[in-house]
Order: sequence, then C-alpha cells, then structure tokens
Amino acid sequence: MGDEAAAPYPAHWEADVVLRDGTPMHIRPIRPGDADALQRFHVRQSPESTYFRFFAPKARLSETDLAHLTRVDYADRAALVVVAGGEIVAVGRYDRLDDGEAEVAFNVADALQGRGLGSVLLEHLAAAARERGIRRFVADVLPGNARMINVFRDAGYDVRQSYDEGVIGVAFDIDPTERSLAVMAEREHRADAESMRALFRPASVLVVAEGEREGRVALAVARSITAGGYRGAVQVVAGLPDDGVGPVDLVFVGARADRVAAIVDHAGRLGARAAVVLSWGFGETGPHGLRRQADLVRAARDRGMRLVGPQSLGLVTTGPLGRLSATPCVDVPPAGGVGLFCQSAAAGLALLEEVRARRLGIGTFVSAGNRADVSGNDVMQFWVEDAATAVAAVYLESIGNPRKFTRVARRLSAAKPVVAVVSGRTGQVVPAGHPVRTSREPPRVLEELLRQAGVVRVGDTHEMLDVAMLLQAQPLPAGDRVTVLTNSASQAGLLAEVVRAHGLDVVGDALALAPDADAGAYRAALDAVEARSDWDALVVAHAPVLAVPDRGVAAAIAEAAARSARPTVAFVLGLRGCTEDLSHADGERVVTVPAFASGEDAVRALAAAARYARWRRAERGVHRVPPGVDHRRAVDLVRGLAASSGTAEPVTLDRDRTAEVLAHYGIGLWPTRTVRTADEAVAAARELGWPVAVKTADVRRRPRLDLGGVRLDLSGEGEARDAVAHLLGGRREGALEVQPMAPRGVACTVRATEDPLYGPVVSFGIAGDAVELLGDVAYGIPPLTDVDVGEMVRGVRAAPRLFGYGGAPPADVAALEDLLARVAALADDLPEVAHLTLDPVVVGERGLVVLAARLEVAPPTGGGDRRRVLPG
Repeated sequence: MGDEAAAPYPAHWEADVVLRDGTPMHIRPIRPGDADALQRFHVRQSPESTYFRFFAPKARLSETDLAHLTRVDYADRAALVVVAGGEIVAVGRYDRLDDGEAEVAFNVADALQGRGLGSVLLEHLAAAARERGIRRFVADVLPGNARMINVFRDAGYDVRQSYDEGVIGVAFDIDPTERSLAVMAEREHRADAESMRALFRPASVLVVAEGEREGRVALAVARSITAGGYRGAVQVVAGLPDDGVGPVDLVFVGARADRVAAIVDHAGRLGARAAVVLSWGFGETGPHGLRRQADLVRAARDRGMRLVGPQSLGLVTTGPLGRLSATPCVDVPPAGGVGLFCQSAAAGLALLEEVRARRLGIGTFVSAGNRADVSGNDVMQFWVEDAATAVAAVYLESIGNPRKFTRVARRLSAAKPVVAVVSGRTGQVVPAGHPVRTSREPPRVLEELLRQAGVVRVGDTHEMLDVAMLLQAQPLPAGDRVTVLTNSASQAGLLAEVVRAHGLDVVGDALALAPDADAGAYRAALDAVEARSDWDALVVAHAPVLAVPDRGVAAAIAEAAARSARPTVAFVLGLRGCTEDLSHADGERVVTVPAFASGEDAVRALAAAARYARWRRAERGVHRVPPGVDHRRAVDLVRGLAASSGTAEPVTLDRDRTAEVLAHYGIGLWPTRTVRTADEAVAAARELGWPVAVKTADVRRRPRLDLGGVRLDLSGEGEARDAVAHLLGGRREGALEVQPMAPRGVACTVRATEDPLYGPVVSFGIAGDAVELLGDVAYGIPPLTDVDVGEMVRGVRAAPRLFGYGGAPPADVAALEDLLARVAALADDLPEVAHLTLDPVVVGERGLVVLAARLEVAPPTGGGDRRRVLPG
C-alpha cells in the first residue's frame, strides 16, 4: 500500500448490489493492483465523460495519476469501484478537506449511465465516509453535467448549490435523513422487484441436465415445463451450453455440484439473467460445501445474474407466455392469485401436495433451497408490484435479514395479505447451508416483528394454506361480529364457542336448522341472515344426517355468498378447498366459498383474516424524530467510545459518559452523588437537598427494597448515617449513591439492545416482579411510529397501573411515550449501543425521572448497516 496506508483494507465495505434494471454488481474498495483495470476503464470513456470528471482532456492516466488514484489510505482518501465481469465499470472517491468535510467525485462507464450506478456508489461511499468521521460532501460540477447534480439531489440529501467562474459548487450533509432513507428503501424495492423479472417473466428458458442423478431431476423439470404449456423458447442440453444455444433469460441447472458454477458462468456469457440450481452438495454438506456455494454465488453475480438455490425444487409462474411449471412435479396446481414461497425442496413438495388437495390457485411458487442469493424478501418485493398476486404465503425455515423482512413485509401487507409460517418459536431453526446470525432475544421479539409488519403469523402450513385460501376467495371482514348457521344445535353451540375463543363476537344465538334441512331451508335462512346488518362474517356448516353431500345446499351457500359483500366460510361434509360445488358465477365474476376440513379450521382461518383486517383498518402512525435530538454529536461520541475500547466485547460507560450520550437524545438523569462513607453521604445530601435516598452501588440489590439495597425518605443527618451503616453492614466504607427523593409514581423499566439478528430492539415493562418474574414485557423494533410506541405502553398486562388502577392517580403516559420514542431513536441511530437499561424510570402525575441508567458500547455487529446490499 505504500506510505499512505493508514488503515487496513476495509473488507466490510465490499458488497453486492442490485442496479435499477435488476442487474447484480460488486462494489469494493480500490486496491493498488487495480491500476491496469483503472486505465482500461479510463480509455473506454468518452471525451465528454473524461472532461466532466477531470475538467480537462486526458486520453490516458499517467503513472503518477494511477498511483495517486489507486493508492489510498481508506481514511482521509478512499475510493470504491464497481466491478462487472472482472472489469471496473464505475469509480467513486472522496478526499478529506478537513475534519468533517470531503470532496467527492464519480465516474461511471458511458454504456452503464442511467442504470443507478452513481446512486448506489454515493450511498456506499457516504456510509464509508461517515465511518471515518466525515459528515459533509462537496463537489465541483461542470454545468453540462446535470446527471451528476441529479444523483446528489435525488438521493434525498439537502443539496446546496453555488456558481463561481463557470463551475457549480455542490455541498450536502451525508447523515441519513428520513427522506434519504425513504429514497434508499424505494430504490431497493424497485431494483429487487426488477431483478425478479428474469425468474418470473422469462422469454426463453434453458435446462442443463448433466449426470445421472442431478440430470434426472433437471429432465423432469424440462418435461414439466413442456407439459405446462409454456409458450416461450425452451432448450435442453446435456452438459456445458455452447455458443450455439439461442438467447437465454433463465437457466435451470441439474449437474454435479463441482460443475454447477462453470455452467452458471457460461449461461451468463450467453445472456442469462437468472439461474435456478436444482443440484445438491453445497452449504448443507459442511465447510467445503459452503465454500463451493460461495463460489457459485460469486460466479452468478459476476455475470449479473440472480440465483435461486442450490437445492431448489424449482418454480412456477404465470405470465404473458403462459404457465411456466418448472418443478419435478408434473401435476401442478391451477393458476390463481396466491404467491407461495418456501425454502427446502422437501417443504416445497409437501406444500404443493397440500395446495393440489385444496385446488388452490397459485400464481407464483418458489423454492429457494439454501437461499444463497434469492430470498423471501426478493420475492415479496416482486409481489408488491405483481397485480396478479392477491395473497402472499411464505414458509420461512430461517430469516436471514429480519430488518429488511420487516420493511418489505410492511410494504406488501399494506397492499395485500401476507401469511407466514416461521419454523420454530424464534425463527432460528437454521437448516444446513443457511447463513443466519443467531439472536439473544426471546421468541416474542419475532412475534412483535411480524405484528408490526402486518404479517398474519400462523402455526403450520395447513393453517397457512387455509388462511390463504380464504383471503384469496372472500372479502375481508369489516369487523369482528360473526353469525353462525348450521343444521345441528350442538354443532352451533360448539362453533359459537370456538368463535369466542378466537376473540371474535357471536351475534345473537347461533342459528341451528333441522338436521335434515335441505337446500330450500338453507336458502331461506341465508336470505334472512343477509337481510340483517348486525354481522361482519358468516360461518356456515352442513352435516347431513345421511352423510351424503348435498350439492343443492352447497349451491345455496355459494349463491348467497355471491350476493353478499361480507365473507363466508364453510364446513360442508364431503367438500374441501376451492370446489365447483361451492362456486357461483355472477357474470364474468366467479365467487367461491372455501370449504374447510372442520368447522374449527374455518373459524381459525376467519380469525386470522379478521386480525389482518384490523391491522389494515388501524392507524399505523408516523415516525417523528423527537425534538432536541443531536444525532450527529451522538454518533461521533458513541462511535469514538466504541472504537477506543480496543475490544469487540461490550464496555460499560461510567455515569458521566452515559449521561452525555443520553443528553444528546433529550434524556436527563436524576442527580446522583457517589459516596463511600457516612460523612460523604451527609455532605451529598446537604448539597442535593433533603429528603434523600441512599442506595447500594450493587446493581443487583439497588432497585429492591426487599433486599435491603435502598433506604428512602431520609430527612436528616441521623437517618442518613443509620442508613449508611445498614447498607454497609458494619464496614466503614463502600460504594453508595445518594439521590434527592423523586416524585412518587409508577416505576418502569426501559431497555434497548443491538441484537446480532434483529438489530435494535426496544423493550418496556412495569418495573419489579412483573418484568423479572412474569416476563410482562412489550417489545418494539425501531424505527417506531407514535402508534407503535403507544401500543408498547398499553401492551403489557400491568399497564392499568399507569391509568389509575385501584384509585391511584393516572401517570403521565405522554411523557413515558416521549421517553420510549427517544430511546427508540437512539437505538436506531447508534448500532454501537450494545445495551441500554433505564431502571427505574418513575412516571409521576406530571413528567418522569430516570433514576439510573446503564449503557454498554461495542463495535456494531452488522445490524446497523443501512446500505443496500445483497446477502453475502
């Protein structure tokens, strides 16, 4: 690196990204060995692009230029390059001007301009610069280079411009803002969705079948494609595709594991934009297989391809060229509005079998296998834009990026239902070959993550498909009022009880017809029910006494549902799924009442639909930065403290440093004096003002009156000396704290944690046994809206204590919500904050006080990375 090397090569700056047109590319820091590649990039540029970059003609870079541009210190001078096919296609760099400001410059290959390279380079370069303490970028831009100015402005930054001697001066702060983060999320969404088009809307397909075992699977996929009626070009080859193969959008590969990367690379040379790897022998086999899997992903991304698998079962999709059924299963479900995602091939086989049994219509199906590249997040991004997808059903054996999952799922849930099964209680059942960080948080964090995102979490795949079937076929309920109609009095009572058990309301008495009720009786009863306005959903059951399905009753149920704008679920003996018997054509519109395996299954699915409908109706609030937050100083302070610790383990800050960090977020600590003797305690009490509390410094005993760790309401010197003697237990001195007495109120505990998997997690509870013994804690995943914060406060079982329980005066809940919002903002801004505990927080009738705080900092574990990156 030469004399300029001031920091080691920052490998964590390397990332794979997706451009605006869906093409993956690789970003990394520049190296001295890039001199030749940088020269090749330079000479390929047009004279205009070169002039815009260097403000002068420059046919070639001199040796001095190349040395200066490639030998950087990754601190005061840094550069990132975008690499495609082994060649540099874009460069972005900064040079520090002073402590907080750097000059920035970009150069993008002429052929790739307009595809979002400049935007993604700016995003990653700004993240690198912030890490080095830079807070502002400046640039000189020629007036004709409007594209460069637009890159800065469109990124969501507040760009200030000046004009001097024919040059436009540009300056902007690079700290993330709400607008810049929103721009980043929108760009990520568009790029991810576009990258899925090669999978779900290919114009041509290549199947590579090589080897006896894997090749047999690939040939079965080829037969399924042919049988499914796909009208695009389909080519099947045995072995490495040669140049005689026609244009290719999507390639399916079944070959020995050691051959797959070369096949994918060659398909990329032929123009393939995506690959589905059916083969096994990768990450699931251990370290050697993981390396092979990483090489496969690298081969795909170097060719600008997205990759499904390895160990994928394949995919199913319906597009302009018909049904592409590309799985080893020839008998595939009918087309419909459900999007289905799973991971392992075994799970995919079971799901498709259950889907066929229900006659459930599938629009897209993807088995991601080892999820080495394409994940459920990518597929959900596509479903947001896909008008043909009405319901998303995802079976997640692991969640690799929960923060992105939350962001994507919330966007999708706002438009259409998302029904999810997550393996295990924590989502941390990690199948072999899945790179997933572990979590230290309890299972309820995952539940809260899904709830905040509007995801309907269900217990198993049977329930997932039941709920998806209902949501595809019937409208959402407008409320929780349910009417029950059946031909059995005992069944009517049982179903009514099941409805109540699921948190829904039964309207009046459940209606029971005669056991031998026929179609006419059902039709009359259904007409009478439809005429009423006091219900939101109907549960109808029919169990004929002769155990012979009555098609007339089924037709009556379907006809009534077609006339209604309210949902109907059915349990009809002998019928299951989306059947013709329970379908009614109303012009071009066909209405189907889903038939469930039991009345309990029908009610359970209805309750899930009602939960989603409530989430859709609810106000989700807005995310506001609390007043008085000094984000920049807090970032600089905490980042410096974490870096100076010299260890990857969390380091506990002293009280003064803790108070300094909290002050940047408008959080004050109650006055405290640390003492060691009775004389010092009395002096501190006189300074603070009587009455006072004296506490042991032992954090295990301090909050507990029953453990003798605190003495309260000490109003004079004698009481203070007695308290010190009691707390020291006969010793002459020891660590104690003296505080003025706080106003009376409800003691609460507020915590924030930077989790390796989830990123920032905020928790709240009423202090004491409710938290410590009963686990009565509410969790939130920042960023939190005002509604999220309010639900956290009201979400603990002990919350009535804040609202005047037992005749006590109501606490200042608004002040508590403000504190939670500030802690959430701190946790979201500062991934270096490993743990923060505010305990106790005493919430009075007016305002609150934070009596104690413990803050630990550590280098971030990765959860705070907000750059757009593909999994690596």
